[in-house]
Amino acid sequence: MNNAIFAGILWHLVGAASAACFYAPYKKVRGWSWETMWSVGGIMSWIILPALVSFILLPDFWGYYRSFTSSQLLPIFLFGAMWGVGNINYGLTMRYLGMSMGIGIAIGITLVVGTLMTPLLQGRFMALFSSTGGRLTLSGVMVALVGVAIVTRAGMMKERALGLDAQAFNLHKGLLLAAMCGFFSAGMAFAMHAAKPMHVAAAALDVNPLYVALPSYVVIMAGGALVNLAYCFIRLAGKSSLSLKADLSLTKPLLISNLLFALLGGTMWYLQFFFYAWGHACIPSHYDFISWMLHMSFYVLCGGIVGLVLKEWKGVGRRPVGVLSLGCIVIIIAANIVGLGMAS
Repeated sequence: MNNAIFAGILWHLVGAASAACFYAPYKKVRGWSWETMWSVGGIMSWIILPALVSFILLPDFWGYYRSFTSSQLLPIFLFGAMWGVGNINYGLTMRYLGMSMGIGIAIGITLVVGTLMTPLLQGRFMALFSSTGGRLTLSGVMVALVGVAIVTRAGMMKERALGLDAQAFNLHKGLLLAAMCGFFSAGMAFAMHAAKPMHVAAAALDVNPLYVALPSYVVIMAGGALVNLAYCFIRLAGKSSLSLKADLSLTKPLLISNLLFALLGGTMWYLQFFFYAWGHACIPSHYDFISWMLHMSFYVLCGGIVGLVLKEWKGVGRRPVGVLSLGCIVIIIAANIVGLGMAS
């Protein structure tokens, strides 16, 4: 495995670790509705940071975006909106299936769809079977899916041991939402592929290869922001004026604290895709579809590790922790298989 591929896998791991930890600051927010908290963090991660980073990177910020036609930008924006729909369905999936089953099904579907749909649409999928590297890479994807399934099983064992249940368990509704979440969340992978002309244009402006994908986030995240913020504002509008005033009538120190924690959560959320861009830049172009598989499988891996560090598995017994550890090991093996495939 050459150094560039190893660096790409490492950066995807760093991004996934940020994704696994981003909600921790939100848990420190007190007295705000979920919609207010999510909107504040989202404005930071979907609008402010993508625009600020791009403004720093690009010699002519407005000129860069004006150089593209609406027909070039619209698919990127719509795929971003598609990914935003997946984000909303994610929370509903947890409600009806519980954390472990919901995450396992949703992540499993988005891992497969986001990874394999691109080569399928490009007509390159069957060609992967004709080379040793292609076969190894596809094998790594399947092994990662097995690892996700094992970690999901461990999570279900944990929930059972701790007596945790979904808020309103509904298998049929939950499975439908999980499938929708998995499919729509893959919009980010599709958006990154559609944004390749933007990456090329950024490279032509002497933007560092590690950063060429970042200016496209302004368009991708705008699509996701439109869906998420519209959902939050509609829900806020449906609440009583008293509940809305309550969010803003907290003491000044608590308001500042909530604002800082929400902005920190939004920053950590953005950083997952900041480092995703770094990892994506290091992956060989004919295997760039693998970036999504690495991100999602590492997300599950890091989520398990973070849970252990925060002692969320305390008191569940040795067997669930052992199954979790096995799943994490399988995901690590999958990443190595993919790395060997790309290096072949």
